[in-house]
Amino acid sequence: MQTVDLRKVFISFLIVLSSAWVNAQDPEQWFTLGNDFAHTRYAPSDELSPENFDQLEVAWEWDGASFGAVSGRATPSLVDGLLYTVAGYNRHVVAIDPKTGETVWSYREPKTPRAEYSMRSDYGKGVAFGNIDGRGVVVIVSPGFFLTALDAKTGVPLENWGEPIPIEGFPQSGVVDLLGDLGHPYDPYEGIPLETGYITSSSPPIVVNDTIVVGNSAEQGYHQARIENVPGDILAYDLRTGDFKWKFNVIPKPGEYGHETWENDAWEWTGDVSSWAPLSADPENDLVYIPTNSATIDYYGGFRPGDNLYGASIIALNASTGERAWHFQFVKHEIWNFDTPTAPVLMDLTVDGRDIPAVVQATKQGWLYTFNRLTGEPVWPIEDRPVPPSIVPGEVLSPTQPHVTWPEPYSLQGISEEDLLDFTPELKEQSLAAMEDYVMGGLFNPPIHADNPMGKYAAMNCPGGAGGVNITSPPVADPVNNVFYLSEHTACFALRLIPGEEADLLFPNSTGSTTAQYANGVPGATARPPRHPSGLPIWKPPYSTIVAYDMDTGEKKFTIPTGETPQRYKDVFEREGVSESVYGNTGTGALVPMVVTPTMLVYSDQASDGTPMLWALDKDTGEILAEIEAPARSSYGMSSWTHDG
Repeated sequence: MQTVDLRKVFISFLIVLSSAWVNAQDPEQWFTLGNDFAHTRYAPSDELSPENFDQLEVAWEWDGASFGAVSGRATPSLVDGLLYTVAGYNRHVVAIDPKTGETVWSYREPKTPRAEYSMRSDYGKGVAFGNIDGRGVVVIVSPGFFLTALDAKTGVPLENWGEPIPIEGFPQSGVVDLLGDLGHPYDPYEGIPLETGYITSSSPPIVVNDTIVVGNSAEQGYHQARIENVPGDILAYDLRTGDFKWKFNVIPKPGEYGHETWENDAWEWTGDVSSWAPLSADPENDLVYIPTNSATIDYYGGFRPGDNLYGASIIALNASTGERAWHFQFVKHEIWNFDTPTAPVLMDLTVDGRDIPAVVQATKQGWLYTFNRLTGEPVWPIEDRPVPPSIVPGEVLSPTQPHVTWPEPYSLQGISEEDLLDFTPELKEQSLAAMEDYVMGGLFNPPIHADNPMGKYAAMNCPGGAGGVNITSPPVADPVNNVFYLSEHTACFALRLIPGEEADLLFPNSTGSTTAQYANGVPGATARPPRHPSGLPIWKPPYSTIVAYDMDTGEKKFTIPTGETPQRYKDVFEREGVSESVYGNTGTGALVPMVVTPTMLVYSDQASDGTPMLWALDKDTGEILAEIEAPARSSYGMSSWTHDG
């Protein structure tokens, strides 16, 4: 069994544990990052069950330390008897024998300054896989933004593929310099000048009907105070030759749909709107689904008035031509760091007697957005509703935002007095006192600036830019029973802006040259919310949950806390005189990787004492059926497959 680890790139058990569902539902393959093109992470084998779960033993460990691996944020693919993954800051591609854990081959791209600058270097997530006349091909996008195609058996770059790279050490075939097709001036070795912008990658591409579709990533918007950047345009290439096929402009140019949503001519010089989350696809209908980030920068958009398409959206494109089939913008003029964090999940639903080919997008906002994946029509109504305006000088927000009416939210959306820790009168009084300098409000509570007329320090935003569903816990889906499982947590942020020139001093060597009027006021994602004096989070538990939805009806099946209440929290509650019957299982507060099989839902988290654990749950009720200790906690997704057995 296999699980991704924080420090080792993954850990292997005698029975395979990971996650997936390929088109053919082959238990001996894990073809894409999410196993199938639908990104369900459904494992069709019933060989592993709650009855034999406690018999799992570690078979081998593969250590990525020699490749410089730190996060281990990857899900290995199993194709035709070999495991493939990425490791380290230079994103080495590695093939591993799934029976012994021995490295079969590895490929390392030569170092370049443009790769070393990448802030996403250790976050490759995995590889893509294609097939050319029976020959397996591993496809990878590097931190330096080179596309490479390797022979799956040998790791050798493909011959007569791509173009020669004019940098010492690069192979003369098998590589494409992606910067060349974006249309910005650049140096092959150094990359795009930082005053123009920067682009890299944090997810693998996807191969759809002999077309390689490439997403991308930019510098984190909360680490920026400057307004210039390059757009994260979507690129596509011929799998057989490496030839360029098409480009989709995520910031529409004059004459293109959505161009009018960029006022102040911001389309000419600002950017991002990248697709750093993985992509999904419907090969039968030749469609690829692109989840997008917001535009430069996070938390302030006064220099880019308008709704800013296609920021914070899902875009359905024809994989062969790049033509837009449909799109939906989740957040207009996005400033809350509500970028789309995980791959869309494709499911075939039956809703009120209607068969619907659907796509489901989990978000940081705490909503599941569900659409007909061919037409973009919402399966259940999504309503535009009024939201608060900004008081920050120069900022003009959209007066309305889309609100999902069904299914019900899975996360805390906004924060009010009723949500604060209040298990005793003293705890409640302390909560209110701690919140005096903060503006509470709903999901779209806007940031505030220093020296604001209210005299407040920051505005609360829940579930927060790191909350809801996020990077490390991709949802999973059972395509047989049409149940969707997600891991969420509350990670409220306090949004505080300071003058851009001051903020710029916090973020050295960032992209662009012109500072915004206002920008994020602290290094990192943003100011943390006030901590309760007791040491607990200021909001009530649970802090993290798994939520299951019947997607044929949209009804919740269950909500359960993840992991166990950390001992440090138990100690505080005991000191404050709050019994466990009152606070229950708080959950660890962490997002948890999962896999679903015909017999159970499995997830990775920690016990109260910090011991890494695997839990097996009843798929219908969330009841714990079995649990075992694990060598380490998974850090990105899980996969499950059988091999020689």
